Amino acid sequence: MSRFAILSALLAASSQEFQDIATSAEPVVATSLVGATAGPENEIPASLTCAEEQIVVGGCDPNDVVSCAANCNLFKDDSGEPGYLLDKCCKHVGVNANLLAFEKAELWVPRIEEFSKCTGASIRLQYNRGEDYMATDIIDDVGVDDGGGAGIFDAYIVQAPWLPPVYKGLKSLSEFISMDDKYINYYDINQASRAAVSFDGSVRALPLDADYIALGWRQDVFEKYASQYEEMYGEPLKVPDTIEELVDVSEKLNGKFDYNNDGIADWGFCLTPQTNYFQAFLAPILQTHLHACDIVDGKKVCDGLHTGQNIFFDVDTFEPLIHNEGYRHAVELYWRFIRASNCQAQTAAGEKCDRKTAFKTGRCAGVISMPGTMTNLLKEGGKYAPPPEERMDADVLSEGGYWGRRKIFPGSRMVMDWNKPGRPLVECNDEICPLSRNSINYAPFFAEGGESYALNGQQSKPAATAAMWDLFTWFATLPVGEVPLAGTYRKSQLEPEAIDALAEKWDNRVMADDLNAVLQEYFKDKDEGGNPVQDLFIIGFPDYNEALDTELHKKLLLADVSDGGLFNKGDPSKSLDPVKDKDVFDRLYNGFIKDLEKKYSTIHNKYGGALSQLSLWRGALGVTPVKSKDDICADLLASDVASFDRLDCINQVSLEALCQVLESDVEDYKPGTCSDNNNNAITAIIVLCSIVGAGLLVGVSWFAYRRYVTYQHIRRAHEQLMEATLNEAIRALHQLDYPLHLIQGHEFSEAGKLMRHEVLRNAHKLTILDSLSDVDAFVAAGKHVVFFSHQWTSFTLPDPSCIQYDSMVLALKELAKRNGWDESLKDVFVWVDFSSIPQANPSTQNLAIRSLAAYASSATYFIIVAPDTPHADLDDNCDFDTYQKRMWCRAEQCCHLLRNGTEGMYITTGANNPLTPVKNDHFVDSLHVFDGELTCCRLEHKGLASCDRQSLVIPLLGLYGELIRAAADGRKGGNADSLQAVEAFLSEIDSRQEEVFPRTFKRVMWRKNKRVIEEVLLFGDLIERMRAKAESGTLEYNEDLGTATASATSSDFVLRGSSDFLRHGVVHGSQKIGAIRRGSSDLW
Repeated sequence: MSRFAILSALLAASSQEFQDIATSAEPVVATSLVGATAGPENEIPASLTCAEEQIVVGGCDPNDVVSCAANCNLFKDDSGEPGYLLDKCCKHVGVNANLLAFEKAELWVPRIEEFSKCTGASIRLQYNRGEDYMATDIIDDVGVDDGGGAGIFDAYIVQAPWLPPVYKGLKSLSEFISMDDKYINYYDINQASRAAVSFDGSVRALPLDADYIALGWRQDVFEKYASQYEEMYGEPLKVPDTIEELVDVSEKLNGKFDYNNDGIADWGFCLTPQTNYFQAFLAPILQTHLHACDIVDGKKVCDGLHTGQNIFFDVDTFEPLIHNEGYRHAVELYWRFIRASNCQAQTAAGEKCDRKTAFKTGRCAGVISMPGTMTNLLKEGGKYAPPPEERMDADVLSEGGYWGRRKIFPGSRMVMDWNKPGRPLVECNDEICPLSRNSINYAPFFAEGGESYALNGQQSKPAATAAMWDLFTWFATLPVGEVPLAGTYRKSQLEPEAIDALAEKWDNRVMADDLNAVLQEYFKDKDEGGNPVQDLFIIGFPDYNEALDTELHKKLLLADVSDGGLFNKGDPSKSLDPVKDKDVFDRLYNGFIKDLEKKYSTIHNKYGGALSQLSLWRGALGVTPVKSKDDICADLLASDVASFDRLDCINQVSLEALCQVLESDVEDYKPGTCSDNNNNAITAIIVLCSIVGAGLLVGVSWFAYRRYVTYQHIRRAHEQLMEATLNEAIRALHQLDYPLHLIQGHEFSEAGKLMRHEVLRNAHKLTILDSLSDVDAFVAAGKHVVFFSHQWTSFTLPDPSCIQYDSMVLALKELAKRNGWDESLKDVFVWVDFSSIPQANPSTQNLAIRSLAAYASSATYFIIVAPDTPHADLDDNCDFDTYQKRMWCRAEQCCHLLRNGTEGMYITTGANNPLTPVKNDHFVDSLHVFDGELTCCRLEHKGLASCDRQSLVIPLLGLYGELIRAAADGRKGGNADSLQAVEAFLSEIDSRQEEVFPRTFKRVMWRKNKRVIEEVLLFGDLIERMRAKAESGTLEYNEDLGTATASATSSDFVLRGSSDFLRHGVVHGSQKIGAIRRGSSDLW
């Protein structure tokens, strides 16, 4: 029995005894636990516990079950399950780790002491000079991009805006989370907080808090003056649902009513003028939906590809989103709101306009604020709350009522239309605002992203990293009130029992219920209708923020009219009105926009240029398809030359290299760039020498020389591109870009339908293999991997009728029966697209799609699922013929065939034909992948940077190279049956090479609203180059170097007989694969 099992059993039998021991245990200071006797870090590998090493270090004995239970089984929940630390007893003895934090919290001391007492780790917590210095301190310690820092600390408490300069030097936590997600429960964390710490599809920090803007309002004020307000304005006084209503109500309350019983008319709503509060006004105007929408089961669901919407910069051109009517609308509303706020008194008096000092006077009808401060503004006895004598609740509120209320930040009825030229301001409707309610678009702004944990990925020792990760994982399992700095940031923290506990802690049911209502809305995932707005997480965040604050607040809204601003400090009532003083307001507003754009441009240049910042911004948002800087520039050359120039793309890309795919656009931009060069330029010079004079000879010779140099440059660029493609194809044989996710056979057959990937993941029903070597070991251990290939039979779901699913289950059981496998299917594992590839996160989905060829080639069995099935959205029937027409279906078959042959391949067409082996000549049709149909081609690639055909060049090229080498090996004495099978494939390819591997293809694109037909390079001469490389024995991949190198032997890839054919290891290597559904849109 394992030590963990023993501990668990003892806990179940004697939990009270251990609690008594734990209660009587003396506290131990974190840094003195192990003392001078602790051994050096490298004596205890991070992957082994002390119990496994059978040692006792520094007085910590992992075999002392009683002490381990007392020290490690902390904060148990009602489930009775052992705590996370129970199996970590003495695991980190001798390990020293340093944690840098910027904000003090009393809970750090007891939590670190408890962790150290259990694990033996010595965690040293150090505070820096404060929040304002943390970004710089992290850069100094981690280094910019990928290293070069001091490396003093192993972990950090961070905020998302500090991550962009250093995220490459921080440890990617994706694998850690996958390993410990039972405890982390990552997708329980709200969508906005997850997005804030993800860069280029990788998680770089673990959230522990969420920061967002909400609305606070005084119920005593609204009830006290409801009737007078209606008499005065002819409309009821109601809590605002839109920013337009918020401004209107605030203006109408301002100067009309007394809220604090001092006889003086008070203000509207209060605020502190900051960029984040302005952006809260901007958010519901500019961002209507983050993800593309579709109809699922009669309901609109917006969980498709990223739309690119945000409130800062265009994701294609990096133009600031300030040249539109929506931005002006937000500035105008925000200015009117400020005029009716506490600023009219505080700013005029030369004081800071501050919601904290204003609200406690009782003169505010409401307030806008971040969550922590909001609680202190609204909670009885809160640091910034008005005392009872400054309120009216005793006179107007019924029993159980409460004066300080919280509400989601208002939405907007006016939004920016992203699809029309100029992006005009229009009324919200279901088409433009697909997530709207009552024609109101809601878009909560998550300012700064909240606090998170991060690990040093460069200089930290593995043992220290492991200790800090265990600390952070343990924190994730604790009640939120027991974790330093943590706030409410998880969905599970909104469960009824959690809200009950919060109500008890606050002694306020109303406040707890209000917070729950706000966060139920704010924490919605995209498939639930969530529309959170992300802050500007790129390098230079403080500079961009300061630029906006300076130009908006200091020079425009709060600057005196005598200094070119809108505010009249002598008489705030005479401040400029955007309606009455429209001409002056327009002039000052236009100057503000012009100056802000100049400042933004200066900041771009300070941090590497606009193109570099655009690349970071796309990565921070998770925009797909993922584009390199070269890709961005190539697309701009074809669609927006002005932006191509503004981003200085001419210094990023080689126009000569772009001639192969964008010849007409290159020629339009710089005529003559792509002209053919004469290989005989030097010969022409010699001939000219005999017929022209010396003067003319010099001029013509120089011209010819320059043309020759240009030709050589183009030729070198082409050679480098070809060699890079070959090397990538070879690399792709050895690596998975995304782990293989499988469902155990019995789980699959009992599900009743194809289950969504995220549902299976959250239920821990997926088996994950991280590498192709893991796949080989998995198969060698007697496991069977079955790959189901099928077409989608609706636009939004893979199999709404479940006809294909039923065929899959029948085929699986029949396969087990024929092979004599255990009927429980415990050793059978299924791959099927909807279940095995992420559906919710476009970044991880893209990585999985890039690995599709590897998944198909690595399977031990491949089953084509093609029963007669009606298409749910089209008047069509789907069957084997329609399946075989799809390019992606052919590609899956081809990738499996080239590695495994036809043995192990089957077709199922329903109950009457549950499992039929494919014919030996089946590969003849399947090899012709590029004759298949593609939705991207049917749509003429509108909105796409490339064709899906191009994404298959890398994997198929790599497989072909290995096929050539396998034939060469076979001729030298390999298995005769395998050689015959391999040569059958090569014979078909050689006889129809131009069809199987087309050199070019015709592509229809839309550029500048024009339909363009162009001939695009596909394989070119890559097949001949790969054949030469394989036959010469230079097809090996050196993992240390990361490049293709010459091989002394070809014995690594031994043919295992005709049934095993070649076996394993191809991976999709393209950087530009489209994520489109198969059937209507080829992939999910």
